[in-house]
Amino acid sequence: MDFVSSTPASQEWYSRATAVLPAGVTYSSRHMSPHPVYIKRAAGGRVYDLDGNEYLDFWMGHGALVLGHCFPPVVEAVQQQVALGAHFGFCHEWEVLLAQQIVDMVPSAEMVRFANSGTEANMYAIRLARSATGRSKIAKYEGGWHGGYDALHKASSAPLDASESLGLTQGALEDTVALPFNDLETSLQAIHRGDLAAVMIEVVQGAAGFIPAERAFLQSIREACTATGTMLMYDEVVTGFRLAPGGGQELYGILPDITTLGKIVGGGAFPVGALCGRQDLMELIDHLKHPDKSQRSYQGGTYAGNPLVCRAGYVTLTELERRQDAIYPHLNALGERCRQGIEGAFRRAGIPAHATGIGALASVHLTPERPRDMRSASRNARKDIGERYSDYLRDHRVLYRGSHPHFYISAAHTTQDIDHLVSLTEEFVRTV
Repeated sequence: MDFVSSTPASQEWYSRATAVLPAGVTYSSRHMSPHPVYIKRAAGGRVYDLDGNEYLDFWMGHGALVLGHCFPPVVEAVQQQVALGAHFGFCHEWEVLLAQQIVDMVPSAEMVRFANSGTEANMYAIRLARSATGRSKIAKYEGGWHGGYDALHKASSAPLDASESLGLTQGALEDTVALPFNDLETSLQAIHRGDLAAVMIEVVQGAAGFIPAERAFLQSIREACTATGTMLMYDEVVTGFRLAPGGGQELYGILPDITTLGKIVGGGAFPVGALCGRQDLMELIDHLKHPDKSQRSYQGGTYAGNPLVCRAGYVTLTELERRQDAIYPHLNALGERCRQGIEGAFRRAGIPAHATGIGALASVHLTPERPRDMRSASRNARKDIGERYSDYLRDHRVLYRGSHPHFYISAAHTTQDIDHLVSLTEEFVRTV
């Protein structure tokens, strides 16, 4: 049975949604043609729509659910906390426990503050870097996605020279320098001018299709930032706690000054963000040490660090730490099996393809050259095949989202799940 005929309830709800939601969705990435899938429930590595159809899920809540949907210890903790109170507006034990857990796991973290999303964490992190250096300019990398904050919403998607949105003012963007990813020479020239407050980077670019930073590139950026007093900032909203217990910085062994987190840090089920880093930097937020508001870096939020999110996050992180010897080898093995299997299927069919990613991140680029940045990832990319691939998988009850194929793998997935994805890919390429 095809997708449309088997999803009448989703069709009905989408018809209702278009009257009250722009494009009928709450986020453009959730749109599908001819209509989105409306999910009723989820468990492990599966989601189930309103018509009762089961899907193998490789989107996993935008990558937040590294332990899978409805992980029982998190569900139990959340149920207990809701009965006690989900939001107090006062201090509580779980914010302390979660902050301590982050400090214990993230190599560069000495102090932590919580926010309500990765975007918000990045916004406050940029302000903190400017506060610490007294400089205004910041650098980010082409293809890097750091949320919708104006100062970072530049050169995130192809075409890179086009505005990312209406409503972005020149004033908001004029202090932002967009650099080519993995281009060391251009980066060093920009950093050694000495006028950057911060360089923000994803150690594995998410929106560009899980393209890793080259280690020598990252090491040289670290050295240049140290030499010039520039804050090196890692956006680990995607890679934090996914690539290793301490995130991408543990995997690479190269530490930033400031790290931003999201997704997994709140248990994967709730809106959350966090920024962490060296004590001397984080204490610029301290209103007791800096009672003059003009001499401190403001950060706060009504729901920041609420007990529901913090308790879910604490349970998740302690589980990842406690079972790291089992969880991360499992994730890494599945990721490698996925990358090799999908790339092999396309190549055997004579379709140029390159699988990228690290650990539990897998993407396939339908390009003639292996991408090392957003420019090469978008150059001569076969988007038409990518869109057909997405539709084919959806029609065969496998879900992911994005402008090109990329998959989030969770601890709830199995070797059989990956093999099923690869098998469907082999069937698909025979139709191209």
